Amino acid sequence: MNTPSTERPAGAIDPKLLEILVCPLTKSTLEYDAEKQELISRAAKLAYPIRDGIPIMLPEEARRLD
Repeated sequence: MNTPSTERPAGAIDPKLLEILVCPLTKSTLEYDAEKQELISRAAKLAYPIRDGIPIMLPEEARRLD
């Protein structure tokens, strides 16, 4: 039985999840940076880390953008 694989590369984030996630501070949409494994909130000037495919949506865990 050969079923199509829906497996994503290790650490990759589910595209459906990206569609519904927003910045917890500004409620604005987020940009996915696959190279840095971060979700970028331009409005809040924060980059939320993604660890093992799980977005860490805590402002205190986010990196400030210049």
